[in-house]
Amino acid sequence: MSLHVVVGAGPIGAGVARLLADQGEQVRIVTRSGSGPSHPAIERVAADAADAARLRELTSGAVALYNCVNPPYHRWPTDWPPIAAAMLSAAETSGAVLAITGNLYGYGPVRGPMTEDTPLAATTRKGRVRVQMWQDALAAHDAGRVRATEVRASDYIGAGAQSVFTAVILPAMAKGRTARVPGDIDLPHSFTYTGDVARMLVTAARDERTWGKAWHVPTNPALSIRELAQRFFQVSGQPGVKVASLPRSALRLVAPFNPFVRELLEMDYQFRAPFVLDSSAATRTFGLTPTDLDEVLSEVAGATRSGSAVAR
Repeated sequence: MSLHVVVGAGPIGAGVARLLADQGEQVRIVTRSGSGPSHPAIERVAADAADAARLRELTSGAVALYNCVNPPYHRWPTDWPPIAAAMLSAAETSGAVLAITGNLYGYGPVRGPMTEDTPLAATTRKGRVRVQMWQDALAAHDAGRVRATEVRASDYIGAGAQSVFTAVILPAMAKGRTARVPGDIDLPHSFTYTGDVARMLVTAARDERTWGKAWHVPTNPALSIRELAQRFFQVSGQPGVKVASLPRSALRLVAPFNPFVRELLEMDYQFRAPFVLDSSAATRTFGLTPTDLDEVLSEVAGATRSGSAVAR
C-alpha cells in the first residue's frame, strides 16, 4: 500500500481518490475545507494548495501527487501560479510523480482534431496560464527535478461536472424552459467523462511511459450539443426541452455585470467552431477506451434525480 496525495475534491479529485482507495492504496485528499469522499482508506486534510511548505509536508513519502484543483474561473491568472509552484515544489521534495489535470485551452483555436502534437498556441489569458503551467512542469521534468505528466480532457460530462451541459441544459430541463446555449449547437464537440479523466490520471501516475508528456483522456466521438441533449432526454426518460443557440451579442450585454460570463466569452471560440479531441494515442498505448456514452448519461440522469448533478 502506497501513499497517494490528491489535491482537490471535485468530480475529478474525488474520482481519483475513490479509485485508489478501492484498489487498496492509502489516499490523502487535500482541500481548503477538508472535504472529500468518505472511505476508510481516505484521509481528508484541510490545507491551502498554494502553501508550499504545508504541501511539502503532506506529500512526504507519497508516490504520486495529483493536481485536481480548479480555482474560480475568473481568478485563474492570479490563483493558478502559486498553486502550480507549490505542486512542483512538493513533487520535487518528495519524489512523488506529479499528475496534472489539464484541458485543451492551451491549443487555442484550431482547425481539425486536436492531438497531443497540436502546437500550444493559446490566445486567451486562461489558455496562456495553462500553457505556462505545463511548460514549467516540463522544464522541471527535463531538468531531472521531477517526474511529471499532464492529462488533458475536453469539456466534462458526468455527475457533478461543470460544463455547458450541466450549467445550461440541466437547469433548463428542471424548469421546463428553453435551454439557451452560448454557442453553435449543431457543430461537433467533444465531451469527456469525468470518470475516464480519473482513470487516466491514475494510469498516468503509475506508468513511466507517460512521464514528460501530455496525454488526452479517452473520449467518445464528438457530437453536437443538440445531439447530446436529445440523447440525454432519451436515456433519462425525462421530458426534453427545446435547445437553442444564444448569440455572442447576448453574452456581451451580460459580461460587464457577471465575471463568469466575461470569462466564458473569452473562451467561446470553442463553441463557435468544431471542437474535436483525438484520444487515440492513449487507447493505443494503454488500452484504455472511453466509457459508453449512454452509461455516462444514465449516471447524470440518476444524479439529476437525486439533486447532485448541477455543476459545482
